Amino acid sequence: MFSKEIYIARRKELCRRIGKGLILLPGNVESPLNYPNNTYHFRQDSTFLYFFGHNVPSLVGVIDAESGVATLYGDDFTVDDIIWMGPQPTIADFAFEVGVEAAKPMAQLQCDIAAAVITGREVHYLPPYRGETKLMLADLLGIQPAMLHARKSIDLLFAVAEMREKKSAEEIAALEEAFEIGYQMHTTAMLNTRPGRSEHEVAGMVDGMALRYGTGTSFTTILSQHGEVLHNHDHSGILESGRLLLCDAGGEHMNGYVSDHTRTFPVGGKFTQKQKDVYNIVLAAHDAAAEALRPGMMYSELSDVASRTLLEGLKGLDLVRGSVDDALAAGAAYLFMPHGLGHGIGLDVHDCENIGERSFSFGDIAERAKASACCITRQWWRLMPGTVLSDEPGIYFVPALIDKYKAEGKCKGIVNYDKLEEYRDFGGIRLEDDLIVTETGSKVIGDKQIPITVEDVEAIVGSL
Repeated sequence: MFSKEIYIARRKELCRRIGKGLILLPGNVESPLNYPNNTYHFRQDSTFLYFFGHNVPSLVGVIDAESGVATLYGDDFTVDDIIWMGPQPTIADFAFEVGVEAAKPMAQLQCDIAAAVITGREVHYLPPYRGETKLMLADLLGIQPAMLHARKSIDLLFAVAEMREKKSAEEIAALEEAFEIGYQMHTTAMLNTRPGRSEHEVAGMVDGMALRYGTGTSFTTILSQHGEVLHNHDHSGILESGRLLLCDAGGEHMNGYVSDHTRTFPVGGKFTQKQKDVYNIVLAAHDAAAEALRPGMMYSELSDVASRTLLEGLKGLDLVRGSVDDALAAGAAYLFMPHGLGHGIGLDVHDCENIGERSFSFGDIAERAKASACCITRQWWRLMPGTVLSDEPGIYFVPALIDKYKAEGKCKGIVNYDKLEEYRDFGGIRLEDDLIVTETGSKVIGDKQIPITVEDVEAIVGSL
């Protein structure tokens, strides 16, 4: 955790932004894997972590936006718990550690929320994403689970997103440490990649580094010779010389802050000329975006920089013809890179995504989103000092998408579909680093670089 003063200051600022009512921030509970006492790895809700700091299950935080008083609800561990878990802090101890004024048993939460509702006070909450939290909120507020989404607090959505958007010095330090975990994960993958090994074996080594240096992975590791499948969690393949292995993985720091990097490298240690040509186009787009990033820039502008660089490179391979402007307008970039350039990074690997674009009807809050300019919507995301985001362009040859574009007559005369047939079994390449926006430009998170040039990648792959 950070110092209690940091959490006190965050809660004070949240009260200033919300002004009235109660702010209800449930933490996560344990989730059974296959029976109650055998649970999935516990991960606290990120917003609860941001304001209350504790990665401990079954806690709820409530902040009175008018008085500023915060209360932590939970139940003290019993002797039966201690037999299995050892000595544990009390709820009062947890509260004291983060500067919370009051600690109460969980049974009191129902009464306190009911009293607020009866007196007409607004209870602000974020849209829940877990079933247990939905049931808790429905019970506390007397709302059918299906109606929770409609009754969420838009004010709280924006306040939390705006606050979490700009990273403090302490947060940046935690992200730098998370980078070190990612560095160990990716260099381990490269060092241990050789023909005949299974993807599963290498993925296990990668995940092991996340546990060795941090608290685990920040998301399910993607490691596959089918890099054209964007979120490929299948590790059943056997590594084959001549193929490309894409590794998209990140680690989590003890404070909850994460890393997210991607590298693509040749299984046999050497790129073919064809692979090298495509790889260098992706690398050029990656570098162009980092170089172009300036404070005040819109996310869409940065994405266009990468897309234009990709299209220019693809023209050099005769896969795209005509002007880059025409190709961009026709949607040719999407055929080769069917995802955005990047996303926010922080306590979530897609920072604040649970309170982002899928959390509201955009038409209803468009003007507010424009004014806010935070990561609550990438359409109006203005990148300001303290913003941290991923830079992850890619080129993917997805046969189903190629066939769809061709059948529908999309990008006719712009995409060279005859030439594209030579790349149907190529796979995909993605390169990703995490950037922080500075006062003058941007900086790559980390004190060194995970090998990324063709020469550096070839020098390390399979060298262990």
